[in-house]
Amino acid sequence: MPADVALLKEVPLFAALDDEERALLAAQLEEVHLRASEKVFSRGDPGGAIYIVSSGEVQISVEDTTGQVIVFETARRGDFFGELSLLDGDPRSADARAIQDTCALKVDRADLQLLFQRHPSSAMDVLTAIGRRLREADKMLHSRPTLSPNEMVEERLTTIQRLADGLAAFSGTFTFMLLHAAWFAAWISINLGWVPLLHPFDPFPFGLLTMVVSLEAIFLSCFVLISQSRQAAKDRIRSDVEYEANIRAGMEVTQLHTKLDHLYAQTMARLDAVERARLPTPPRPGNATGTPG
Repeated sequence: MPADVALLKEVPLFAALDDEERALLAAQLEEVHLRASEKVFSRGDPGGAIYIVSSGEVQISVEDTTGQVIVFETARRGDFFGELSLLDGDPRSADARAIQDTCALKVDRADLQLLFQRHPSSAMDVLTAIGRRLREADKMLHSRPTLSPNEMVEERLTTIQRLADGLAAFSGTFTFMLLHAAWFAAWISINLGWVPLLHPFDPFPFGLLTMVVSLEAIFLSCFVLISQSRQAAKDRIRSDVEYEANIRAGMEVTQLHTKLDHLYAQTMARLDAVERARLPTPPRPGNATGTPG
């Protein structure tokens, strides 16, 4: 039994075919050889075929908005991929890259239509594979963090850090200043004897008040420093995110320039071919009129 026919027998998509039909289908398939790290197709490419892995491994992945790669599946011998774009006619929705040296069989749309006409139940196998990948993608998207880096930092704060942030924020308000002004005025008024009903407990020069204010200043400055250290960490995270965004933007601009250069080269080649076609063909020496001198 040929190797291609034996491989098709292992694929659930072609399990309903008999040996003669599998041999007929195998004779129409194209064998594709890929080196390690070579792309089978990229996201956005036109989808015209599905691939069946004969040997090696192919990674199916997509890059999210933050530049991180989400791996949907690793296709091995007997697995097929690329069926979604083949069915709906839209561009590829993911990237496929060979992890190691890989050999795959390419099944185009005409082959698949012939298969569905002869065995409609095989379409359910394709739908099952699509549903499995959609479930895996949904599971990965639900498990991935949707918070910004600063929000993730906020979730990991300890009680002391939250207290430091609160005190640092409150100490810079107008309310904080008014409360201390009222507190100092009441303390001084009581200890100077201006309130007859209350006995002075900290006479001039208010040593107890001086100690309390000094301790408050020490602890408050520590909390403010803790909060400032956290703010510096948040600024570093923000800088890293902006740096990654700039890198991704630069890569996209570079890819755009590469595509424009490729289109320019193709356009110039076609114009050169058109110009050559318009030039008159020089007469051959044997077709010249008259007889040689």
